[in-house]
Amino acid sequence: MRALLGASRQDSAVIFVTGALALLSVAVVSGHGVKVLAPLTAIAGLAAASRRAVIGWQRLIALIVLVVMFVPISRYKLPGSLPFDLELYRVVVALCLLIWIASLLVDSHVKLTSTAFDPPLLLILACVLGSEVTNPSRVGEWGSQVVKSITFFLSFVLVYYLTATTIRKRVDADFLLKLLTICGAVVGAFSVFEQRTHYNVFDHLHSILPFLTFEGPIGYLTLGGNLRVYGSSQQPIALGAALVVILPFAVYFARVSSRRWWLAAVLLLVGAFASGSRTAIVMLTVEVIVFLCLKPAETIRLWPALIPALAVVHLAVPGTIGSLKDAFFPKGGLIAQQSKFEADYNPLLAGGRIRLIKPMLNEASQKPVFGEGYGTRITGFDSPDRNAPILDDQWLNNVLDVGFVGLGAWIWLIVRASRKLFRASRTAEEVGDSWLFAALCASVTSFAVGMLTFDAFSFTQAAFIFWIVLGLSAAFLKIATSPASGARAEVLAR
Repeated sequence: MRALLGASRQDSAVIFVTGALALLSVAVVSGHGVKVLAPLTAIAGLAAASRRAVIGWQRLIALIVLVVMFVPISRYKLPGSLPFDLELYRVVVALCLLIWIASLLVDSHVKLTSTAFDPPLLLILACVLGSEVTNPSRVGEWGSQVVKSITFFLSFVLVYYLTATTIRKRVDADFLLKLLTICGAVVGAFSVFEQRTHYNVFDHLHSILPFLTFEGPIGYLTLGGNLRVYGSSQQPIALGAALVVILPFAVYFARVSSRRWWLAAVLLLVGAFASGSRTAIVMLTVEVIVFLCLKPAETIRLWPALIPALAVVHLAVPGTIGSLKDAFFPKGGLIAQQSKFEADYNPLLAGGRIRLIKPMLNEASQKPVFGEGYGTRITGFDSPDRNAPILDDQWLNNVLDVGFVGLGAWIWLIVRASRKLFRASRTAEEVGDSWLFAALCASVTSFAVGMLTFDAFSFTQAAFIFWIVLGLSAAFLKIATSPASGARAEVLAR
């Protein structure tokens, strides 16, 4: 990409137009995607040419945030016939990325710069490629699924780079963080409403957005007789994880901006409890630990608020606290519960998180370097082609997909991100910066721990939130180390 951008802007524009025409030609010959690709390419080209006059990058990323947060994945489709489900988030993400790529080629002000997390990300991408090259038979058998999975993963990575490299001003980064927090608070409020009334407002978006086709509601789960809500997510665990990942930012704004942000924090917290997810509670515990490490005195002073907070949770979603307590301490113990394999279970659908660890590690040992091939393991309750069990453990999924080298790359990414954000919080000269990086560190670290208890990247909303937060983390680190930041630059750059 850097070599390409080294050419003249005129040459780059020609390359973009030629590539766009080639894609359109392929679409015409194959008979797929013409109605979608043609207008997207045209819009991307026009937007790239006039972007500075009509739109800012923060608004494009904000559009992704709004669609991902409020339009439930898999519950709505757009009209059209394609080999994949045509959903609003796919069109919006594709359009934003096309505008960005086109701007890289035609606008000298848009550059693909380095970010704080490039080395582990490049290694992860190399491991994905290596997993495909070393498993030709599996890739050949599940080729279409592999293409979809790689495209899906690349969209996450590209959204990360879009966020990390285009957000260069603190005001723009703060705007996106505030937007994400407000969206999370709104989802949290509607999740509480859903738990109390059994009415999901996100199942009725087609009444105000008629171009969306509703695919039908999702069957509900219960915990101790209480409804586990979905909100705008694909599953209660994913909802709880998404809201908890956003929660530290409400705390940050409440500490440095206005106490009104505590209302957002409460809505996020209660919404997470309404999901009835143990994963959300584990992630919340991790965030408390991170804040205790980085802001011990301030965090301890907040402990008296714990009792009224629990009271609010109990009043808003009655019975949820007791149900979660029973879920963490079931009869016979949690480990025994997660180790069971019921006789009537389909081994490709379920069977206990802990019970699957040993057999899956044994399977991974057969392909220890680059795994079995990214995208070749097909899971899901509704997939007729499933060939692997649902693990509810993203880290274990990573081992099987891209091997132990890939696992090391993922660990490197999370450790590098947490370490840089932790150090930035400790060394920040301004109180606001210290709270900001503490919140980012708590968010990223909690998601990484949560990955142990659910297949995080199978749930689009939660995954996109993580990658956007990671991109904002890289952007904030670069902003903090800019020459304008003075003496802090040398310390934070280490």
